[in-house]
Amino acid sequence: MNTEFTLPCRLQLELVTALGALTDLDAAPALSLRLREYLLTAAGGGLDGLAATRLISVFNDCLTSRIIELTARRHRLPSVAWCWLALGSEGRHEQTFVTDQDNGLIFNAISEQEAVALRQIFLPFAQEVNQHLADCGFALCSGQIMAGNPAWCLSFEEWRSRFIDWVRRPEPEALLNASIFFDLRPLFGELALGEKLRTLLLSMTVATPSFQHLMAANALQADVPLNYRGEVSVGEGGVVDLKKYGSRIFVDAARIFALSSGATAVSTAERLHEAGSSAGLPAAEIAAVNAGFSHILRLRLAQQIEAIALGEPAGYGLKPAMLHDMDRAILREALKQAKRLQQRLKLNYAL
Repeated sequence: MNTEFTLPCRLQLELVTALGALTDLDAAPALSLRLREYLLTAAGGGLDGLAATRLISVFNDCLTSRIIELTARRHRLPSVAWCWLALGSEGRHEQTFVTDQDNGLIFNAISEQEAVALRQIFLPFAQEVNQHLADCGFALCSGQIMAGNPAWCLSFEEWRSRFIDWVRRPEPEALLNASIFFDLRPLFGELALGEKLRTLLLSMTVATPSFQHLMAANALQADVPLNYRGEVSVGEGGVVDLKKYGSRIFVDAARIFALSSGATAVSTAERLHEAGSSAGLPAAEIAAVNAGFSHILRLRLAQQIEAIALGEPAGYGLKPAMLHDMDRAILREALKQAKRLQQRLKLNYAL
């Protein structure tokens, strides 16, 4: 397991060993349940938001990679380079306990005709992987952004054409796709092929400031839930959506800073560290923004853990009135950091 985390406790080591020893796909859902139970305990045991979402994502990566590997053995895949791509929050290593699948597949093809033929071979494999992941609790994407969808099982040249089209003709759908596909990370297979695609994408976005401008304008559509007094404002039922009006604001800003500077990082915190100074953020402000982002993630996870414990649907809504005084103050200050990020976007792109 390639991870920056140390794994000191016996349960962690047992789970890592079990992942490596998994040979029966029918046993994967039970192992996934064990992983989830451990991660619920670990995330609720004092980890900050960044560390907890990273830990969840690393274990999800390991399980997903094992499922891909075992499924590939059941198919006669062509002898061409291919790579499974993690997208969205999985690509950024920022998964919580409420997540669906966002993935794609890239392969080499020497012609358009060969790409069509190879896609027909890869699709049954990718669709089976998607279903096995669904069996393990990773819901099928309602928007069908999955490798088993022919639209996202593409040759390198087809992916290249998609990205060129999005950057040169940034319609609303292209901007929506950017929030998912521009966070891609090679997960399994010929990783160099996925990295080649990422490098191509960065070269396109750095060279297209008009696209960056539209991304920034789109990011500013999400209002930070603070009223004129600087207090947290809530919606119906006293709830605030900490994904749409919280963590998303940090994620969108960091993505734009990274894509405009050519930064290679994918996670939000690493993007801010790598690209923040070129966007005009001093080191102290970058540290404060990352702390705010981590606090938002921690509160989201705490809400999800509580809902799961009560047998309720775990979503993104949080009731600030249910927080103790310290967490309410932390939430307010974290959202102020989100506000400062949006002000930086407005300044940088004259919006």
